[in-house]
Amino acid sequence: MTSDALLARAHEIASDAERVTDAKLRKVTLPHGAGVMGLITLDNGEDHTKPNTFGPRGLLALNAAIDAALADDEITSLGVTGKPFILAAGADLTSIAGGGPDAVRVVAELGHAVFRKLGEGGKPSFGFVNGLALGGGLEVALHCTYRTVMDSAPALGLPEVMLGLIPGWGGAFLVPNLVGADAAVTLVLENPLSQGRTLTGQQAFDLGLADACFSGADYLEQSLLWAAGVLTGAITVERPEVDRGEAWDAAVARARQIADSKTGGASPAAYRAIELIDAARSGDRDQGFAAEDEALEAMSRTPELLASLYSFDLVQKRAKRPAGAPDRSLARPVTKVGIVGAGLMASQLALLFCRRLEVPVVLSDLDQARVDKGVGYVHAEIDKLAAKGRLSADKANRLRALVTGVVDKADAFADADFVVEAVFEEMKVKKAVFADVEKVVSAECVLATNTSSLSITEMAADLEHPERVVGFHFFNPVAVMPLLEIVQGDATDDATLATAFATGKALKKTTILVKDSPSFIVNRLLGRFMSEVGRIVDEGTPVAVADGAFGGVAPMPPFMLLSLVGPAIALHNNETLAGAFPDRFYVSPALARVVAAGKSSYYLPDGSIDPEVEALGEQPADPVALTAEEVRERTLAGLADEARRMLDDGVVVAPEDLDLAMITGAGFPFWNGGLTMLLDMSGISEKATGRRFH
Repeated sequence: MTSDALLARAHEIASDAERVTDAKLRKVTLPHGAGVMGLITLDNGEDHTKPNTFGPRGLLALNAAIDAALADDEITSLGVTGKPFILAAGADLTSIAGGGPDAVRVVAELGHAVFRKLGEGGKPSFGFVNGLALGGGLEVALHCTYRTVMDSAPALGLPEVMLGLIPGWGGAFLVPNLVGADAAVTLVLENPLSQGRTLTGQQAFDLGLADACFSGADYLEQSLLWAAGVLTGAITVERPEVDRGEAWDAAVARARQIADSKTGGASPAAYRAIELIDAARSGDRDQGFAAEDEALEAMSRTPELLASLYSFDLVQKRAKRPAGAPDRSLARPVTKVGIVGAGLMASQLALLFCRRLEVPVVLSDLDQARVDKGVGYVHAEIDKLAAKGRLSADKANRLRALVTGVVDKADAFADADFVVEAVFEEMKVKKAVFADVEKVVSAECVLATNTSSLSITEMAADLEHPERVVGFHFFNPVAVMPLLEIVQGDATDDATLATAFATGKALKKTTILVKDSPSFIVNRLLGRFMSEVGRIVDEGTPVAVADGAFGGVAPMPPFMLLSLVGPAIALHNNETLAGAFPDRFYVSPALARVVAAGKSSYYLPDGSIDPEVEALGEQPADPVALTAEEVRERTLAGLADEARRMLDDGVVVAPEDLDLAMITGAGFPFWNGGLTMLLDMSGISEKATGRRFH
C-alpha cells in the first residue's frame, strides 16, 4: 500500500472509541553546541492510570509530529518521550477488536511506516524511556538511533504473545538484531508466557535495550545532556556484535522448547514469533517488517486472538468495575488496620496495607517472638525496596514507623477500622479469633478473613455483629497476584461490602464479588481440576502422562501446581470440597499418604518425579491408563460441569467473573479466554452441560 493510501485508510478506520495520544513537538536547545532537538512528548491528556496507546489517530498524530521535525531545518535531532511515568502501553486494541483483519493490517503497516521515520529520517533520534513501555511503547523507542531509560521504570516488555499476537511494529526484528536472539527469546516469548513478566528500566539497560540508564526526577535533563554528548562526539555508543551463528540456532531451539512446554502447541502466536526471530537473522529490515505485517494479520484471523481480546477487556474494564459491588458512597474510611497473625501471609498483608494505604498497621500474635518476627519481616522488605531505589529514604522511614506489633490486642485494635485475620485454616480457630477481636473493636470495624475455603456465614454466626464480617481472600504471593476475592456472607451488609471493595481498590487489586460457598472461585475450580486428575492417576494413569495433558490450558502441569501450592494445602481444600459436594469431589488416598509422609513436592530438584512419592501412589487391581488427550477432555468436562453449577447457584454474577478470576488468580492464559471461552471453543461446554457459556 502506498504511503498516501495507507494514511487515507487509517483515517477511514479510525474509531471514536480511541483515546487519542497526542504527539506534542517542541524545540529544545541542547548544551555544548549540540544543536536543536525536536522533542516529541506522547500524551493522551489523562493521568497515569490511563496510559498512552497507539490507535490510528495516535499514529497519525505522531506521523505529523515526526514529519514536522524532519522538515524543520533548525532541528538537527529528534527525541521521543512520554508523559510522567509512561512512554506508551502499545496498541489501542479497540482498533483491532472492531475493525477486523483489514484494520489490523492497516494499523500494522502504519505503525511500521511511522516508527521507522525515527531511525531512517536522516536525523539522529533518541528514545527517552521515562516509564512504562509495553509493546508499541517499547518499539517506538527501539526504532530510534539511541535510547536511554529511567532505572525505576516499572514495566518494559513485548507482551503480545500473551495476547495471541506478535510484536508487530518492529520488535520481533529489531530486538534480536540489537541484543541477540537469546535475549529476544526472553523478551518476546519467555516473559509473556510467564504470566506477562516485564523488565524494570535497569534490567532493560542490563539486557542492552538501552544505551544509558539514569534515575531521579531529572531523568529527562540527564538524558538530554547525554544526547548532547553523543551528538558532539564526547560520548561514543558501543554495542556488542550479535552472534548470528550457533548462538542464534540455540536460541531458536530454546524458544521452541519454551513454546511447547508453556502452550502445548495451543498458541499460534508463540510459534509465529519464533519464526520471526529466526528469520530476523538475515538483517533485512524490509523483509522483517513485512513478515511482521503478514503475521499480525494472520493472527487477527485466529480464534485465539478473539479469546485474548475478550481476556484483555476483562482485565482492563471489568476488573475496574466489579459486578454486583454496592455503591462506593457506602464505604467507610480506613485509617488504621489490625492484622491477627504474624506469619508469612500476615506479614505480606501488613506490607501491602502499609505501602498502599499508608495508615498504621498493627500485627498481633500469641507471643512477642512471633510478633517481632512478623514486624521484622515487613521492615526488612521495606529496606530492600529502599536499597533498590523504589522507595526514598524518607518514605521508607515513614512506612517502617507505620508497622508495629503487639500481643495484647485490646488497646492496639480499639481504634482500628479494618481487622484482617490470617491465622490457621481451621474454623474453630478463626471463630475464636473473631470472638476475641469483637470485644475490643468499635461496632463499625470491618472484620475480614483471609480464609481460602471456609464459610464466612458460619464464621460470623456467633458474633454480636455478623453483618461486619467479609471474606477478603488474597492469593500468594500477595504482592504479585492481582486477584482479591471478596466474599459476602449471608449477614454481610452493604456498608461492610462497600468498604471491602474500596479497600481492595486502594490496594490495587482486581476485586470480584463472590457468594459465600465452599472454596469460593479459584480454589473451587482448581479443586475440581485436581480432584479429576487425582482420580485419573489413582485409577492407573501415570503422573507424567497427566502432567503432560494440559499444555496451553493451565499455567503449569497439575502435579507441579500441587507441589507449588503444597500437598497439605491441596489436600485440605479437596477435603473441604468433598465434605460439601461428595458426589463430585474426590480425596485421593495417595495424596493423603504423600502429606502424611511429609513430602512437599512430587518432583525432585532435577525435574524428575520423586520415586518415594511415586511409591505412595495407588495400585489399582485393574488399572485404567488414559492418553493425554483423554485426560485433558475428561478433566475439562469436569471443570465445565463445576463452572455451570457455580453460575446456576449464583456464586458469581456471570461467566466473565469466573474467567477474570482464573486469569488473575490462577494464571490461566489470555489466548483461551480464561476458562469458559476455552470450554466453548473446544465444544466441551455443550458436550458436558448441554449449553455454551457465551
